[in-house]
Amino acid sequence: MNRLAPLETFLEPGDGAAIPLPGLLAALYGPLRLGRPDSAPYVFANFASSLDGVVSLNPKGRSGGGEITGFNRHDRMVMGILRSVADAVIVGAGTLRSVPHHLWTPGHIYPDLTTSFVELRRSLGRSGEPLNVIVSARGDLDLSLPVFSSGEVRALIVTTKAGVRKLEERRLPDSVSVQSVSGDDHLEASSVLTAVQQSGRAELLLLEGGPTLMGEFLSEHLLDELFLTVASQIVGRSSMGERPGLVSGRTFAPELPLWSSLAGVKRAADLLFLRYRFRASGAAGLTAVGPTST
Repeated sequence: MNRLAPLETFLEPGDGAAIPLPGLLAALYGPLRLGRPDSAPYVFANFASSLDGVVSLNPKGRSGGGEITGFNRHDRMVMGILRSVADAVIVGAGTLRSVPHHLWTPGHIYPDLTTSFVELRRSLGRSGEPLNVIVSARGDLDLSLPVFSSGEVRALIVTTKAGVRKLEERRLPDSVSVQSVSGDDHLEASSVLTAVQQSGRAELLLLEGGPTLMGEFLSEHLLDELFLTVASQIVGRSSMGERPGLVSGRTFAPELPLWSSLAGVKRAADLLFLRYRFRASGAAGLTAVGPTST
C-alpha cells in the first residue's frame, strides 16, 4: 500500500464522545468525536459532492461517489472509518442498483486498512460487520446480489407490506431479514429507524444514500450530522439526464430553510472533508436555527 499522508485538520468538534481510533487510523484521520444521544440513535450521513453540487453522475455503473472524488484513497479511508463505528449502514434501493456488487463494510471500501478497521470495531464492542440496511418501498430487489447472497454481512430489507408479499414469493437467504413498515410509494425515515432499532444494536447509524432517502431524513429532522467530501472537479448538468444533488424529492427554502452548523474541516490535497450538524442530540450545541453571525 502506498503510504497515505495524514489529513490536515483546520476545525475539529470539541464536544461529543471520543472514538478510540487505533494507531494508524488516528495518525491518518486525527481525533474523532461523535454524539451519543440518550434515547435515540445518532444518525450521520456520508456523501461526496462535486464542486458544482453533483453527488452522482447517474449512468448505470457510474453512479457512486468514486466517480465524484476520482476514487480518492483518503475519501475511501474516511468512509471505512465511518462504517467501522456504525452499527448499521442505511442505503436506498436506488443506491444498491447503482453499485450492485457493493457491500457496505469498512474493508470492502478500503481493503488495505481492513486490519485497522477490525481493531476499531473491536475496541467499540462491535463484532462482525455493520448491518446493511436496504430501504425499498416496493421490495423489488435482486436477491442474488452479494449484499444478500454472499453471507458476508447481515442484511435488513425495510419495505412496505406489499414489498413483504413480493419478497415472500422468493426464498430469502439466511443472512437476510425483512421488516414491514407503513407507507406506500415511500417510507418515512422514522419508520426506517424503528425497524433498524428492532433488529439489534442501533446507537450509531450511518446513512450513505441516496438523495431521496437523504431528503426524507432531513425533512423529519432525523439527521444529526453530515460528513461531506467536496471534490475539486466540476461535472456539469444538462437536459440529457438527471445528475442529482444532495437532496431529491424535498424542498426546504425559502418556506422552511434548513440551516446547519459547520463542525469540522479537514483537507487532503484538493479534497475538503467537511462536517455539518443539524438537530439537537446527545452532544452539546448541535442545534442550528439560522446562519451563524460573525
